[in-house]
Amino acid sequence: MMKVYNSLSRRVEPLVPAKDNEIRLYTCGPTVYNFAHIGNFRAYVFEDVLRRTILFNGMKIRQVMNLTDVDDKTIRGTNAAGVALTDYTAPYKKAFFEDLDTLNIQKAEVYPAATDHIPEMIELVGRLVEKGVAYRSEDGSVYFNVRKFPGYGKLAHIDFDAQRTGARCAADEYDKENVGDFALWKAWEESDGPVGWDSPWGRGRPGWHIECSAMSMKYLGETFDLHTGGIDNLFPHHENEIAQAEAATGKPFVSTWMHCAHLKVNGEKMSKSAGNFFTLRDLEEKGWSGREIRYVLVAAHYRQGLNFAFSALEDARRSLARIDQCVSRATDGEIPGWAKARAEAFTEAMNDDLNTPRALAELFGLVRDANTKGAGGTLAAFRRMDEVLGFVFPRDGGKKEAEIPPEVRKLADERAAARKAKDWALSDRLRDEIAAAGWIVKDSRDGQTLCSKSGI
Repeated sequence: MMKVYNSLSRRVEPLVPAKDNEIRLYTCGPTVYNFAHIGNFRAYVFEDVLRRTILFNGMKIRQVMNLTDVDDKTIRGTNAAGVALTDYTAPYKKAFFEDLDTLNIQKAEVYPAATDHIPEMIELVGRLVEKGVAYRSEDGSVYFNVRKFPGYGKLAHIDFDAQRTGARCAADEYDKENVGDFALWKAWEESDGPVGWDSPWGRGRPGWHIECSAMSMKYLGETFDLHTGGIDNLFPHHENEIAQAEAATGKPFVSTWMHCAHLKVNGEKMSKSAGNFFTLRDLEEKGWSGREIRYVLVAAHYRQGLNFAFSALEDARRSLARIDQCVSRATDGEIPGWAKARAEAFTEAMNDDLNTPRALAELFGLVRDANTKGAGGTLAAFRRMDEVLGFVFPRDGGKKEAEIPPEVRKLADERAAARKAKDWALSDRLRDEIAAAGWIVKDSRDGQTLCSKSGI
């Protein structure tokens, strides 16, 4: 049975669908004001591994991931660029889906954009006003009164009375120690420019938190199985989602909440000023493949902080080369008992709150055993593990030797000779030439192999 850590109960619990053997899952998606960075993709890769493990266990899934295309950040960006909101966010939406493909992240069933669901948000705000848990301010904004919802704080496990309260939080993102009434509908201001919609409370736009409550309930129902996101979303965003939804419906909102920990770069918080702020595209330009980046993001347990370093990418490249060398010799046929045991231990690890470090230990145990006992019959075990990990096989299944262009093969042969002669400068230059031709060299104890960038 698959078990996961529930942030709401703070316990590891079985993940069981409420009905029809289908997990209904909502995942907080990107705010499309810029290219997503690797910290964002730590969460999206975690959610992909979760999705794959649910399917791995024979359950069905309906996943909804929102696209936040109206909030403080997107409005600032569109006004600075002097273009329409849809024109400003469109390139970043396109880039996001390209990045998902680069990282071999499976597609959700629904990707609702906030701007396509303004009527649903207005309707939900209206229900909260009618129930007396929301009120209109002097400027026409509508706020949720946290004092009117007795369960407020149950996800974050906060001591409500010990917090600073009473202030109104108009910004989409605000001081996490300030427990205040938060905006459901924000009255139009001059700084909003052309962005705004008509509502019963005047022209304005929805607050960030109401977007997710409205869209998740539209596509998954008023109560659903699982909600995920980064730990930074737990409070106030997810706490506010619960308050809005449960105050409106009188029903439990979500059964299980899962959150992944922060990502740091070389031990420091990622920031542009520190020079360690990387998008996926930044790393690709430096010669790293989506497969290698995915490996690093999967290797650490999702609830443990991850330190992203270029040395980790180098380790990933070496580890994937080891896997590739072994898998290239694996065949179909009857699976040996020792390979079955590795696959079963792998399944146990993934069902234990997505314990990817333990699962990787079983993968490399399979590689080690196959190298010493023979790889015959092990292909099915590798395929089974790849259903969850998504990096065991290159995306194209591995290029055949005959498909490598003659000029690239010639460069590879020259590089092998340079390495044998310990001419490291020439070896590095030839690696760069091979990369420029669209291929990546992977070195291992067994020599070098070539993989197409387009297939990784």
